[in-house]
Amino acid sequence: MISETKIPILSELDFISYIDETGNLPESLQGKIGIYAIFNEQKNLQLVNYSRDIYLSLKQHLVRQPQSCYWVKVETIDRPNRTHLEAVRQAWIEENGIIPPGNGVDEVIWNHAIDAKLTMTDEERATYDKSDGVSQIKLLKNIARRVEGQIFEMLESRGLQGDIRFNPKLKEQGLLDLK
Repeated sequence: MISETKIPILSELDFISYIDETGNLPESLQGKIGIYAIFNEQKNLQLVNYSRDIYLSLKQHLVRQPQSCYWVKVETIDRPNRTHLEAVRQAWIEENGIIPPGNGVDEVIWNHAIDAKLTMTDEERATYDKSDGVSQIKLLKNIARRVEGQIFEMLESRGLQGDIRFNPKLKEQGLLDLK
């Protein structure tokens, strides 16, 4: 737990396994407010962010970037303080020496819904372009389901046991985001 004035040093914090030996995310972070740093398998910093519920944020990042979420470092606070959390985020990024991909070039794929439309084949694109609204929605749902299946496969190979549910309404737009 950090005070509202002290900025913790990222390198002094312990690494926590993103998915523990039971196949779950760190459940102790459910409902916790604070700042977190996500690292890939080689322990290279990928993203620094803050949240009102760190656990839910970690879950969202895991489905968006499963290949980059292996380790996390966390500091929690008792109540939201955006100014302080922004200062910690900036300090951690500066301590890292380079801007992590999730705070720079890859910000969109770390922090926004997965756009399954980007995986359309040429055949699917042609079908989509010549279809009416209902057929387009059906096609987008199928593409979203395909991408969802790929994500589930990857998470299963990592040993994840937790329940992952995507918002079914967003699939109609070819988007995947947790419910």
